[in-house]
Amino acid sequence: MNALRAFEAAGRLGRMTLAADELHVTPGAISRQVRQLEDALGVVLFEGPKNQPVLTAAGKYLQPTLSAAFMQIEQAVDAMLERQHTTLDVSCLSTFTMRWLIPRLYDFHASQPDIGVRLKATDQSAATPVSRSDVAISVAQDEDEEATPADVFLFDELLGPVLAPGLADRLRLGEPADLENQEILQTRTRRNAWSMWSASVGSAVRVLPGTEFEHYYFTLEAAIGGLGICIAPWHLVMDDVRAGRLTAPLGFHASGYRYVARRNGTRDEAARLFCDWLQAQAMAMPQPGPLGARAVKPASAPRSRPPSRARRAK
Repeated sequence: MNALRAFEAAGRLGRMTLAADELHVTPGAISRQVRQLEDALGVVLFEGPKNQPVLTAAGKYLQPTLSAAFMQIEQAVDAMLERQHTTLDVSCLSTFTMRWLIPRLYDFHASQPDIGVRLKATDQSAATPVSRSDVAISVAQDEDEEATPADVFLFDELLGPVLAPGLADRLRLGEPADLENQEILQTRTRRNAWSMWSASVGSAVRVLPGTEFEHYYFTLEAAIGGLGICIAPWHLVMDDVRAGRLTAPLGFHASGYRYVARRNGTRDEAARLFCDWLQAQAMAMPQPGPLGARAVKPASAPRSRPPSRARRAK
């Protein structure tokens, strides 16, 4: 094999010295390998001066076939390595990416070091075509169409008003009606959050239009800074509530949205492993305690109800 590789490189490049550089050996080693191949085959493969030999008829017949064979071997090895070191394209909402997914990704990399994850944040409809990503994490509602086998349920969304502890001490919120005439923070990509929460608690809370931010992560930072009250999903604020940066005096309630992951079929095994990991992380999430003041242990298993078509995320 070494003799065939030496001859192929010399024949393709036209110089023993160039073949030696490519194969990281000396020109003398290339010459010896070629002579051994000629002796083994009983034919002359090169003729002319040693500093610039040319292929004989036999050499011209053998060299292109060997070049094609070595290239095929190289391509097969590269393809195998690429399959082993897969990079998944994962699309999800920008605030979800920043506050939920990225802080947990180290665990996936530790368990699956040969699978890379390339994140694509989006603030458009949650129904971003999955064909553009290997895995799409999005939001669905009960009335959406039936789930597909590629859908993985993650968790139900829980909404609740959150605010900085200092502001909460001054306002002393005890019931939804106490929110009226307070400084309200809103998010452009989730303008229906307050109405959804009001419906979930069965109270027609009328809040005045307040400061609006472009993205949820801006709104949450404003709430942490004491600028007002915002409605937020539990999974985005649970770390802040547990750390005491935010408080949720009125608790959290189901909004009717649920988070799902949908995988494309181009990288089935890697995408399946990633979705299994996502579901395990969702199962391990702490749940809000009474009035959202403290987190309790995670549920033992996710709901068995299958997810459905992704809709608007925020």
